[in-house]
Amino acid sequence: MPEALPWEEEYGAAPATLGERLVSGGSDAVERAAEAALRPRRLDEFVGQQVVRNQLSLVLDAALARGTSPDHVLLSGPPGLGKTTLAMIIAAELGTSLRVTSGPAIAHAGDLAAVLSSLEEGEVLFIDEIHRLARPAEELLYVAMEDFRVDVVVGKGAGASAIPLSLPPFVAVGATTRAGLLPAPLRDRFGFTGHLDFYSNDELEKVLLRSSGLLDVPLTAEAAAEIASRSRGTPRIANRLLRRVRDWAQVRGDGRLDLAAARAALEVYEVDPVGLDRLDRSVLTALCTRFGGGPVGLTTLAVAVGEEPETVETVAEPFLVREGYMGRTPRGRVATRAAWEHLGLTPPDGASGTLWS
Repeated sequence: MPEALPWEEEYGAAPATLGERLVSGGSDAVERAAEAALRPRRLDEFVGQQVVRNQLSLVLDAALARGTSPDHVLLSGPPGLGKTTLAMIIAAELGTSLRVTSGPAIAHAGDLAAVLSSLEEGEVLFIDEIHRLARPAEELLYVAMEDFRVDVVVGKGAGASAIPLSLPPFVAVGATTRAGLLPAPLRDRFGFTGHLDFYSNDELEKVLLRSSGLLDVPLTAEAAAEIASRSRGTPRIANRLLRRVRDWAQVRGDGRLDLAAARAALEVYEVDPVGLDRLDRSVLTALCTRFGGGPVGLTTLAVAVGEEPETVETVAEPFLVREGYMGRTPRGRVATRAAWEHLGLTPPDGASGTLWS
């Protein structure tokens, strides 16, 4: 039996869904610990995101040549595409340490002031989910990023006074899945903004082959292609599925991660050939069979599948809409011809290649 990885010794083997759906782009503590063993350490090891990688390399190389800190960096895009990994790579390329926090963890301006005042010169401050910063903390961050100072308020009421506290130059790296929620003044203070797009299957195959080498498990090219095709264009999901296939091969197979093992494992975990899972199929099935393809309201659809409306809207819908299986119209959700065909059902008369009402 293969040796347990360090994160497995500390946290134990992760359950199938890691507390979430297997094909979710989000992560929890166990997932992040597992990812740490697979993350690239340098920019030239990072697979995919060619445009962002080239732009970021230019920014970092120019700053190192001048002997100064680079501009602040904002990374946006869906979860699981590598924003945290890029923040770690930025710190490694600059030869400095990384301080990690998140928007929800900073409830007050004082929390951010405490973090900023403890930074060392040249250190990288990574703020995940930066769009969820409290407004007072945002305003404090404006001044810190632009002037490298924080104003500490002493006293209350008419007798209150602000004492400026100088900060050493640092690099702020913000990550957000919802760039539109960032206020313009905060967005403008980032000198470089990179948007991460979903990966192609070829790029995901490279990610999987690299990860299999780090996990010390044999992965065939055919199996890598099969897993990549079901990974929704997201490296985090690809690595998660790889670990589940490894589990199947170890327990029920011969240890080899070949095409048969990949297909058998993903069938066990109910991830179909296009990456849809049980919730996705339940939503499409209800939409097509119970409501004739729609339009139907979100709340009604959620009741039909036994989920909360927020779960359907934020967890299932984004991928279904992006892949053309569902549409959102003013009258409600509707199924496309692709949804009917994927479920093996006959579309109603008048169904077009995209939407109908």
